[in-house]
Amino acid sequence: MSLTTVKTVRELAVAVPGATQVFEKFGIDYCCGGNRTLEQACQGAHVSLDQLEDALASAGQISSGFRNDRRWQVEPLVDLIDHIENNHHKYVRETCLRLEPLFDKVCSVHGKNHPELPLLRDIFGGLAQELSTHMMKEEVVLFPYIARMEEAAIESSPVIPPPFGTVRNPVAMMIHEHDDAGAALQQLRQASNGYTAPLDACASYRALYQALADFETDLHQHIHLENNILFPRAIEMERTAR
Repeated sequence: MSLTTVKTVRELAVAVPGATQVFEKFGIDYCCGGNRTLEQACQGAHVSLDQLEDALASAGQISSGFRNDRRWQVEPLVDLIDHIENNHHKYVRETCLRLEPLFDKVCSVHGKNHPELPLLRDIFGGLAQELSTHMMKEEVVLFPYIARMEEAAIESSPVIPPPFGTVRNPVAMMIHEHDDAGAALQQLRQASNGYTAPLDACASYRALYQALADFETDLHQHIHLENNILFPRAIEMERTAR
């Protein structure tokens, strides 16, 4: 596979099977910071461009052997919305509920010797609150409108004009909030030394850090599906319908 260095990380994340896993491995932001070229992303992550291209090529070859991967760039938008809500939104809610008591437990035991733990709890608590409101706005306002717009397009019928004027307006707000969530994830990673538990960490401490690392990976994929696929497709659908 030949990759051009002028392609953006976002374009590659959408087009190349398995690319998001490769970007996760090399610490390259493909959801909120996906507008950079591959070359720029490599420079920022201090990764060899040749090394990353080889990894993407291998991932593409491996993924091509699987037929269960959904091609969300062509699947119905309503199916993508259902996937986001039933998988990623559900995961966020369940994980936030699970980690709150775990944070309290670990902070009560290790917080004195590891002052970064209360900081991590505060950052995660703020992120959890923001994501709760964010997901509610998507589920109540934005996603239903996108579904109605797609239905109208299929039936060649007009869609009732939304109170927000154009889908671009709520999409811009959601992307801005995604950027805030991405910044919070970076703070969590930095404060936890890349989710590396200290030598005196107990099993709960290690479980907390593993859960935070998993949460980061899932939220990256979650935001990728919205920023890079759902939102651009919704904007294009609205544009062609007018």
